[in-house]
Amino acid sequence: MESYPAPARALVAEMTAAAAAAPERAVAFQGAPGANSHIAVAEAFPQGLALPCFSFEDAIDAVREQRADCAMIPIENSLHGRVADMHFLLPESGLVITGEHFLPIRYALMGLDPAAVIAEVTSHPQALGQCRHWLRRRGLRPIPYPDTAGAAALVAERGDPQTAAIAPRAAAALYGLHILAEGLEDEAHNMTRFVVLALDQPDRPPAARSMTTLIFAVKNVPAALYKAMGGFATNGINMTKLESYQRGDSFAATEFYADIEGHPDDAAVRRAIEELAFHTKWVRILGTYPQSRERKLG
Repeated sequence: MESYPAPARALVAEMTAAAAAAPERAVAFQGAPGANSHIAVAEAFPQGLALPCFSFEDAIDAVREQRADCAMIPIENSLHGRVADMHFLLPESGLVITGEHFLPIRYALMGLDPAAVIAEVTSHPQALGQCRHWLRRRGLRPIPYPDTAGAAALVAERGDPQTAAIAPRAAAALYGLHILAEGLEDEAHNMTRFVVLALDQPDRPPAARSMTTLIFAVKNVPAALYKAMGGFATNGINMTKLESYQRGDSFAATEFYADIEGHPDDAAVRRAIEELAFHTKWVRILGTYPQSRERKLG
């Protein structure tokens, strides 16, 4: 909590105490109160108790230590791509993906004095990236900070009227700032996908529309990925996301993160994963969960 700017600490302490009194209702998120992740928790868990955590690792630890029932982590944005390095964080955490939530992202510029000339703007790197054209047109210098609402609290703490923050509109009221501009995002379709992380997969029947997330490592041979993907094509499985990443410093082979439509209990999905396992070094399922938004083909 001491890593938060002073204006956020009382709110963080209050929310942390409430979560500690009922950890079975607590949902951990990264950021200060008022961040997009806080808004996502409120939408997805209206009866939950949002637990602020300074980093993604802190949010994961809250679940592992059973101070929270689950965590809600942003994983990708429609404008700026990957948010959290979940393929590094999740496999080592012992947690599984149990759900997803899509949040439209809307940003406001907020500061201390509506009449001041703003010289620099601070926010999370993702928010700065999602508003980069707006900032560039106005010649404003972007200053990265670990989260959007925390940046608003930092502006309130520092008291410099020439520094503003980009954050969700609600953060201005929380930290006593003025709204200087709204609709900063470069595209109206700005959307962030969140995943819900928990210790165990819930015992529930397969949803009518399920998603399965998995990671795998290809063999260091020619056409390794082509062979690994064949089972999904022949079994008619829609892959909505495939992202490569390197672990360690060997550069010998690539690992992949993938989202597919379907449940491992489905015969076609089971066959596709079996073929994937045959052509790769290893496969690990990170979770199967209901779709919160239909994926459209085309």
